[in-house]
Amino acid sequence: MPRIMKTAGARRYLVLALLVLMALLFWFSLPRPLFREPLSTVLLDCSGNLLGAKISADQQWRFPESDHVPEKFRLAVTHFEDRYFRYHPGFNPVALARALSLNIRHGRIVSGGSTISMQVIRLARKNRNRTYLEKIIELFLAFRLECSYSKAEILRLYASHAPFGGNVVGLDAAAWRYFSVDASNLSWGEAATLAVLPNSPGLIYPGRNPRALLARRNYLLGLLCERGVIDAATCNLARSEKLPEKPFPLPQLAPHLLDRAAREGNCGTRVNSTLDIGLQKRISDILNIRSIQLRANEIHNAAALVLEVNTGKVLAYIGNIPAGDSREHGSNVDIICSPRSTGSILKPFLYAAMLNDGLLLPNTLVPDIPMQVGGFIPENYNLTYDGAVPAKMALSRSLNIPAVKMLQTYGYEQFYALLRKLGMTTLVKPAGHYGLSIILGGAEANLWDLAGIYASMARTLSHYTENGSTYSKTDFHPPLYLSREAEQKQPFNDQSSWFDAGSIWLTFEAMVEVSRPDAEQQWQQFSSSHKIAWKTGTSFGNRDAWSVGVTPEYVVAVWAGNASGEGRPGLTGVGVAAPILFDIFKALPSTTWFTLPGAALVRVPVCRYSGYRATPVCEFTDTVWIQKQGSKTAPCPFHQLIHLDKSGRWQVSSNCESPENMQHVPWFVLPPVQEWYFRNKNPFYKVLPPFRPDCAGTSDRKNMDIIYPKNNSIIYIPVELDGKPGSTIFKVVHRNAATLVYWHLDDHFIGTTAQVHQMALSPGRGRHRLTLVDQNGETLAIGFEVISN
Repeated sequence: MPRIMKTAGARRYLVLALLVLMALLFWFSLPRPLFREPLSTVLLDCSGNLLGAKISADQQWRFPESDHVPEKFRLAVTHFEDRYFRYHPGFNPVALARALSLNIRHGRIVSGGSTISMQVIRLARKNRNRTYLEKIIELFLAFRLECSYSKAEILRLYASHAPFGGNVVGLDAAAWRYFSVDASNLSWGEAATLAVLPNSPGLIYPGRNPRALLARRNYLLGLLCERGVIDAATCNLARSEKLPEKPFPLPQLAPHLLDRAAREGNCGTRVNSTLDIGLQKRISDILNIRSIQLRANEIHNAAALVLEVNTGKVLAYIGNIPAGDSREHGSNVDIICSPRSTGSILKPFLYAAMLNDGLLLPNTLVPDIPMQVGGFIPENYNLTYDGAVPAKMALSRSLNIPAVKMLQTYGYEQFYALLRKLGMTTLVKPAGHYGLSIILGGAEANLWDLAGIYASMARTLSHYTENGSTYSKTDFHPPLYLSREAEQKQPFNDQSSWFDAGSIWLTFEAMVEVSRPDAEQQWQQFSSSHKIAWKTGTSFGNRDAWSVGVTPEYVVAVWAGNASGEGRPGLTGVGVAAPILFDIFKALPSTTWFTLPGAALVRVPVCRYSGYRATPVCEFTDTVWIQKQGSKTAPCPFHQLIHLDKSGRWQVSSNCESPENMQHVPWFVLPPVQEWYFRNKNPFYKVLPPFRPDCAGTSDRKNMDIIYPKNNSIIYIPVELDGKPGSTIFKVVHRNAATLVYWHLDDHFIGTTAQVHQMALSPGRGRHRLTLVDQNGETLAIGFEVISN
């Protein structure tokens, strides 16, 4: 008896173990995920509109799974493929019995009796041979599928992976390829056409068997009408719709952003971008129209980026001008991400940085005279000099020499570090590699980084006034093209940012005054109705044309040139990129202007002529807004009290005239070289009266200076074509041009000059010393080196 009981117990445990094993086999029989095929990368705009797609790695148009199935297709496909889909457990016994009867009667497989659930399993198993064993496996796995997935999920799997003929897989891809619409916008005729395709995708392919396809579609429409899904009028209207003759090309409205998204970890996904499809189309049209004019000058590439300031969202991304079906002239290159020489486009950052650090005021005079730093000889675009120019005007006129002078004061190492903090990712070499040339195009930047920095400045300024005069350093961030990134919010509790609000506001005010071409009358009309801070840049050799515009709502950044780097005459930021910029702003909604950040500014009197903080000696002053840090800038160094005799014609001193016979007069005095250029362009400037002959040599004021060469310069003097040693022009200025200046080279007298103080010299190789003595005894000496002659 005990032995029998033990045997019965063992059997129960064995049965239980088998049941557990079968349950485990049943549960784990369904692979996860069901489908592992490579998917197309799909780019959508902010409203879910299709911008473009990349074919999958196996060359199929197979979109990622959708989160819903359109109602029309759901009804059409269930009535055609599986009327009782909502009720059965994965298989339909009646349908299977009917299929078995038909197959026996015909002696071959003519019907499978498969439900939509079984078809999902067959698709997941790569459409294996249709055998009775395979059918049993499909039935088993379909039942297992129903245990884990809802009916809606199963239908989504079917719609996403069903074949629709050719290399088109899935409803979303089919809707675009055959009808050029989103699946949610399919008509009844279109939905019925697509519902019958998976049943026989190879046989009924649009354009191949139109009669068979039309018959099946109309049959389904009749079935839907018969079952009360649609009325007779809708059925007749749907039957009148034409069938597609061949697949449509998918939209390619942002191909460069699509490629970028795939590279940046979004390959095979549905990329929900921040772009606006309407704006993307309008700006693409603007560039295409402008490209006709550009190509007439052999300029083949252009790019534009539009950002929403408040969030940093990318609203439009045109990476290049399309070139039809060819890739000629590098039209496939995404210029927005490509490093290019910056020209002058970085100058506003330096201006803002110096304001932020209290190193200048908006109208502080900056030298604009010939200069040489080692082998670096910067020149203004128009090859002229103003002597001295207000910093604000130097920025608006994009003068090169004042920018280099400002960078000398600020320090190129510090500026380099600042640019990297602001978000400039293309500075891959040490600061010393770029040196002072970084401000004139010696470094490379891309449109993405530049637009991001300008937008960050605008965002910081707007948020400062909106959030109780507080900052958030997170306002400085790159542009955002993924919707999920743009939804993140950051707190405002910082007391400072990379630039203070006052400095940003003053910088944008200076950029509003950028000189427009006089010939462009429409620009003057446009600027009167839209206040825009904008800056252009042109790289050396006319290879790159830049333009960036900023308002509280938008940042627009434009580049034009050749991807190959070929320069072209007339390829300038003002002449080529700026017109595109203003065309784009015309296509945008109306914009406002920045609120004055009163908490970050103070009103102070400044010298009208020098732009420095006024001193008691300054004759004319203006009370203006300056950044708070500007209060620590130096007072005006150029206004001095000079002493004149009673006639007012001569300068005197206590060594030659009694104080009671003197007039004490404030005078605006620039250094000699600056004065020489400044007075020619500023009629108000009065040259100092000369000293009375009996007072000569009693002043320590410098009256003479050398324009070229500067002290310790290295000079290259080429040999002439005839083989004779060449020469170079040495140039000196004197406050009183009529004064005689005596020239000495290496302590040997070589001549005198008056009025025009310049001399052609041919010193030999090596170190030399030039000594100048004027008729009043003032002496000036420099050393220089000649490296070839």
